[in-house]
Amino acid sequence: MKKTVLLFVTMFLLTGVSIAQSRAYSVKGGLTIGTQQWEGIDRDPLFSYHGAASIESVPEDNSFALFAQLGYHVKGSAWRNTFFSGPTGNISVSTQKFEYKNVSLLLGFKRNFLERTNSNVYYLMGVRGDYTVGTNLDEYVAFNEFNNAPVYPFDEAVRKWNYGVTVGAGVEFPFAEYVSGILEISISPDFSDQYRQGAFSASVIQNGSSVLRSFPERKIRNLVLEISVGFRFLHKIEYID
Repeated sequence: MKKTVLLFVTMFLLTGVSIAQSRAYSVKGGLTIGTQQWEGIDRDPLFSYHGAASIESVPEDNSFALFAQLGYHVKGSAWRNTFFSGPTGNISVSTQKFEYKNVSLLLGFKRNFLERTNSNVYYLMGVRGDYTVGTNLDEYVAFNEFNNAPVYPFDEAVRKWNYGVTVGAGVEFPFAEYVSGILEISISPDFSDQYRQGAFSASVIQNGSSVLRSFPERKIRNLVLEISVGFRFLHKIEYID
């Protein structure tokens, strides 16, 4: 309970929102499309999900609003293998997912640049810090042990703390005086490595024989595109003389 209260107090201070000022709260979630490169080779996109809650200032002069957002994002990439079988050419697709489950804190600003009676269009920018709370890489431990080499990423080389930026744009649709719907798209590149593994050599099984193979350094960074829908709730402070 104390940690929750401290978190929200910190978010208030970071966004410059005081109790005497108007402010807005938002909740949203949706589709996350994650991409990564391994040794300079693009992996297939990972289709996953995210959810976030935010608090923002509401300036009276419609200038830049400051916001803080706390979210959960499943990032990563995939590896899809297509197989043809049978004389009719039947196709089957096998997908391997590499998921990094991150809690993110985003601090930034947003501003309306196109206001209409039935919608507001805005853009946003911010700096972001991520902490990795889990992965699904344990699914590939047995395969790596069988080959005596980390063909797939492993948890010990995952970097827990990462940082980057987020830019995006969205539309708000008023449902009532203090409630609006949100449709938003954003892109979030990391500036740090989610995964870092040094170069090494190891004996691997190849065509039934043990072969010495060199593995290059592996650095993996996240780049995600997110499409969000949600709600924005306005808490308006009015002064009466």
